[in-house]
Amino acid sequence: MKKLLASLAVCTLVATPVWAAPKTVTLAVPGMTCAACPFTVKAALTKVVGVTRTDVKFEAREAKVTFDDSKTNVLALTTATANAGYPSSVKR
Repeated sequence: MKKLLASLAVCTLVATPVWAAPKTVTLAVPGMTCAACPFTVKAALTKVVGVTRTDVKFEAREAKVTFDDSKTNVLALTTATANAGYPSSVKR
């Protein structure tokens, strides 16, 4: 019985990363008005647990964010930018 439980525990640990899928979202950040703004937006997004990559472009007024959807979500990302003074929304 102990071997069965140990095997089940190992299988669960190995399979867990399969459930977590990296996602990428592009956020419109219209409030970026100067070349320094992207640094603030990027800093706010990288502090969100689960964010693995950010690419903030001032010219396009957007932020492309890759994140682990088992650790965070789009609402947390938009909240982070809003708390930094740059409200954002999903760019469609």
